[in-house]
Amino acid sequence: MKQKIQEINQEINSFSPSSVEEIEIFRIKMLGKKGLITSLFSDFRDVLAEEKKEFGQVINTLKNKVVEIIDSSKLNFKDKNIRSNSIDLSLQHEPFFMGSRHPISLIKNELYSIFQKLGFSLSEGPEIEDDWHVFSALNFPKEHPARDMQDTFFIEKNPDILLRTHTSSVQVRSMENDKLPIRIICPGRVFRNEAISARAHCIFHQIEGLYIDKGVSFADLKQTLLFFSRELFGSDTNIRLRPSFFPFTEPSAEMDITCKLCGGKGCSVCKHTGWLEVLGCGMVDPKVLELNNIDNKIYSGYAFGIGLERLAMLKYQVKDLRLYFENDIRFLNNFKNYL
Repeated sequence: MKQKIQEINQEINSFSPSSVEEIEIFRIKMLGKKGLITSLFSDFRDVLAEEKKEFGQVINTLKNKVVEIIDSSKLNFKDKNIRSNSIDLSLQHEPFFMGSRHPISLIKNELYSIFQKLGFSLSEGPEIEDDWHVFSALNFPKEHPARDMQDTFFIEKNPDILLRTHTSSVQVRSMENDKLPIRIICPGRVFRNEAISARAHCIFHQIEGLYIDKGVSFADLKQTLLFFSRELFGSDTNIRLRPSFFPFTEPSAEMDITCKLCGGKGCSVCKHTGWLEVLGCGMVDPKVLELNNIDNKIYSGYAFGIGLERLAMLKYQVKDLRLYFENDIRFLNNFKNYL
């Protein structure tokens, strides 16, 4: 039996395959039902009791050696096939998992589509801005609380350089550089020094709209917002406009829609009113037009600002804004069925 083991060991050591087929032939020869290693286990029954331990270890070592050589040889050939761009049908496929768009991207793309139907074009601007484009050109007085550090992130305590608090700064740049009439939407990320909670965050996303032309009225604004709301949430959606104040619009309003989380019955998100505020809007203040060198006796316009997180809460029944920023794959997987 020792002679047989030596011969098998020599054959194993001299094995050098040139193809996958040779590896399979070698496997069958050694480990098959009538293979050489298999026959050793059959012969093991006739070994003397005091030699069984020694021969048992030798046979197991041979078997493990054959298995290791077969596996390493197969791996070498697979690597060669991959490097040569050939196809090896014996390779196991790797699972391919489809990702999904982030809910903020989904709602943003849907808004693009809606406002494109109304003739709005896309305009973007920088996130780090100066005081003029964020505040002064929009008629914010020097004492306005938005200019305080507890409400706005300033860069190195510089009162003139800050992270924009709204994308209205893009509207200012458009009024400075574009020809009239202007009909734009301005998407982007904005920053405010607020405590993070289920209903607020220090970073969020907006889409603001601006339309300036001759004869633009509040009725045009209302019709635009009604069309947008029903396109996004369904034809049964109701809106209401409540008087408000913004430095850059006059008159100003806040728009509410029927809370989609509770169907208008009242819940913790809508503070049990049945309505949820989704945007602020109004007619562009004549002073803002004047500051941006637009003749307010000839032109008028309206503006609105929409928080994307709030819309996504309603659209996708999400009750906590913080989920949008945590990158939890379990949360994001819920949006695989949305395009």
